[in-house]
Amino acid sequence: MIEIKHLYKRYGRFLALNDFNLKVNEGELFGFVGSNGAGKTTTMRICVGLLKADGGEVLIDGEKMLRNHRKLAEKVGYVPDYFGVYKSLTASEYLHFFASAYGIYGSDADRLTDELLDLVNLSHKKDTDVNGLSRGMKQRLCLARGMVHNPDILFLDEPASGLDPKARFELKEILKNLSAMGKTIIISSHILPELAEMCTSVGIIDKGHLVLQGSIEEIHRAAAMSSPLNLVVNEEQIDDVFAILQSNPFVQKVTARGNILQIVFTGSKDDEGRMLASLIRANILVSSFYREEGSLESLFMQIVGNNTKEAAKRR
Repeated sequence: MIEIKHLYKRYGRFLALNDFNLKVNEGELFGFVGSNGAGKTTTMRICVGLLKADGGEVLIDGEKMLRNHRKLAEKVGYVPDYFGVYKSLTASEYLHFFASAYGIYGSDADRLTDELLDLVNLSHKKDTDVNGLSRGMKQRLCLARGMVHNPDILFLDEPASGLDPKARFELKEILKNLSAMGKTIIISSHILPELAEMCTSVGIIDKGHLVLQGSIEEIHRAAAMSSPLNLVVNEEQIDDVFAILQSNPFVQKVTARGNILQIVFTGSKDDEGRMLASLIRANILVSSFYREEGSLESLFMQIVGNNTKEAAKRR
């Protein structure tokens, strides 16, 4: 398990991470989503030892890692959003080079290189110059590079960025296979639906804070609950309906189009039922009561938008 506790990072006056906390269980394929500048890359670079934190700690299996760079390097692999490749090398030579950095040579390096190329479906490109690979192939080769020392945890920073649908699908299948092998994978993106297709759980970061974390099922339920309720009533009773709704603590906003009311409602399913019961007790003629189908995009925008409003209020 990896645990991030009370992480802080400041760039000048800008606080990139502000008491950031996260737990990812062993074997999870965890999606880390946030808009550009939310703190995803900063968190990952601290976790792999490439950036110094201003406060906090990163623990792997309960062991503190930020002051033990050698142990950290053994435990984690990293695929950055911008990866360097050596154009004069073939795919096989590229992996041999990095294997040598870990003290792996000769027949051991040959075997490891063949296994990794097979793992990322690049065996047929073994003798191809790296410069001749497509972007998707280069990304998979970079993933193989991150696996040279067989780390327990893999960090991938927006690996699907710029990939076509076929390359994205191939990458997704490889990551699922690695997860099935017991690897813990933390993958970032600014697109929530993209992560929901491949991950077992997701966390949303905004302004250096983790604002939502849960399983994919929980995230989908949250998306459904984030959509507005639609209420269709007798038009002559609109004023009475508004009065009842405005007294409900879970009603955040009500807009009307004729006899159709759209309600931003933050309560649970039981709270929805109680609100409907209060309308019926008041003899309101309700002809339709339903929640619009939720989307992951709308959930993400609602969370980020609410945080922006709260920050503005504090200023």
